[in-house]
Amino acid sequence: MTRTSLLRLIMLALMWGSSFLWIKIALDGLNPVQITLVRLALGAAFLLALCAASRLRLPSDRTVWAHMLLISLIGNALPFVLFSIGEQTIDSGLAGVLNATTPLWTALVALLVGQERRPGPLRAAGLALGFAGTVLILAPWQGAGGTLRGALACTIAAALYGVTLVYTARFLANRGVPPVVLATTQITMATAWMLLATPFFGLQPVHLDPLVVMSVTVLGLFGTGYAFVLLHRLIADNGPTSASTVTYLMPVIAVLLGAVALGESLGPRVLTGMVVVLAGVLLAQRKPRPAGAAAPVARPAVVGGE
Repeated sequence: MTRTSLLRLIMLALMWGSSFLWIKIALDGLNPVQITLVRLALGAAFLLALCAASRLRLPSDRTVWAHMLLISLIGNALPFVLFSIGEQTIDSGLAGVLNATTPLWTALVALLVGQERRPGPLRAAGLALGFAGTVLILAPWQGAGGTLRGALACTIAAALYGVTLVYTARFLANRGVPPVVLATTQITMATAWMLLATPFFGLQPVHLDPLVVMSVTVLGLFGTGYAFVLLHRLIADNGPTSASTVTYLMPVIAVLLGAVALGESLGPRVLTGMVVVLAGVLLAQRKPRPAGAAAPVARPAVVGGE
């Protein structure tokens, strides 16, 4: 990986890893639906402007739009709202850690729908280890009320990301649509979903101050817009394996930013659970080695980000 690609990787990890901090700050003035609408609208505006500058057109295939109708709902609108709901009662660092379970859900869904073969012992152990780490983080035996509900909301959001990744790979991977165009279509459609939801769930009074405005602006333009550009450039230059390293950097950044900026402390149980989850992700994404082939390379799924 070149120095430029490494810089792009770090920038992507910072954008997605810091999203949980920006959500936490934005909640001081906006509710979850309002935050999601603004970030999606700003992200869509950025990506539409990028497509226009690059003379790229949105898809004309109605089938693509039909798939995007579902993908934008379960891959953006719902999980974005769920993470914001979760962060009303849990720390931003914990939300970032739970987001790291996305590759585990992706692998599980792929197995359930027959998109991948039955896992070997190593991958099966990785899945078991990863989900054990998730249970350790959630700690349902503690009966923490709102904290548990918030953590479950974030966990469901991560599971929806996993469903989206499998669905996208199955129905949109070979349609010849440039990735940036797919991302633009997805974010634009998700914005439309939130415009429909806002009259029912997003009309509460807002309390804007410079920090809240800055948070949703950064979240929209960078975490929801420019991050997709960096991701696709990394995949084009270095392949998905190198780009997927962001999976391991995001929760670390989320935890560090939460600790430094908000004084959050996750405690040894959650931090241990994070290490266990990431170890499980690493094992669960290993591919079986064909006879006579070289040692396998871990290929964790690229998280859609938050």
